[in-house]
Amino acid sequence: MSETSNNTPALIDETELQQQRDNNKLEKRLQKYAGKAMIDFNMIEDGDRIMVCLSGGKDSYAMLDILLKSQQRAPIDFSIIAVNLDQKQPGFPEHILPEYLEQLGVEYRIVEEDTYSIVLDKTPEGKTTCGLCSRLRRGILYKTAIQVGATKIALGHHLDDMVETLFLNMFHGARLKSMPAKLISDDKKNIVIRPLAYCREADVAEYAKIKNYPIIPCNLCGSQENLERQNIKAMLATWDKQSPNRVRNVFKSMQRITPSHLFDTDAFDFKGLTTADADSLEEFDIAFDDEIIVSEQNSLNDVIVLKEIV
Repeated sequence: MSETSNNTPALIDETELQQQRDNNKLEKRLQKYAGKAMIDFNMIEDGDRIMVCLSGGKDSYAMLDILLKSQQRAPIDFSIIAVNLDQKQPGFPEHILPEYLEQLGVEYRIVEEDTYSIVLDKTPEGKTTCGLCSRLRRGILYKTAIQVGATKIALGHHLDDMVETLFLNMFHGARLKSMPAKLISDDKKNIVIRPLAYCREADVAEYAKIKNYPIIPCNLCGSQENLERQNIKAMLATWDKQSPNRVRNVFKSMQRITPSHLFDTDAFDFKGLTTADADSLEEFDIAFDDEIIVSEQNSLNDVIVLKEIV
């Protein structure tokens, strides 16, 4: 009896140590992916002032955390200011973000704009409020970026958001278009960056849980469920169970585009194509690559199906 009792603390210690090792691996993975995205797209440059849009959700908390750590390690100097837009939604806990940011010692600004009332007034009953709310929020954040002297606006969208947006545009807009990692804002006055572009949502969620961020619910406005994005999320969740790396491979496909094998006549000159152009082409009339990218963790389901089609 005493032997079991004596061994118990050691077992508990080993479990805690393993959990700590797992947590460290997760943090390093997120830092690695975010760092690679920032380098690949030259998101942050020396002297930049980054306006981090902090909503109180897991993604923006994680992004701020990662950027603060990057600020300490990066070979360049850049400053950070966190900005939250208080849209006067019912029950919004105004004290949470200021207290959190003051504890971190991060410069911040809380912008108060009653967009909630505007959205309620302008949106017909039964219609989703998200579109108008998003447009109003973007306009206010763009204006705030200029006021605080920001050179870049950082948003917390992750890889899953990029893939979801790709499918939303395909399914409902008949367009091959996703969410950019870095681009000029639609007011043409700001550069928007998304440092978490290479990070999976599951990793961000687990990291937020470990860090115990003071999460503010995103449904205070009573936003409708069962939106099209939720349907896409469910589809991706099913894929993650069936073939764990399929979603990341969809994302990777957006980094390896072959215009000659698609159907956009503006992106490739099909009409003027002759055999004289052969030496300038890198790929020819082969639909499937000989080598199919398969992750170490991925089941072979996708490859098997592809071979059956061929």
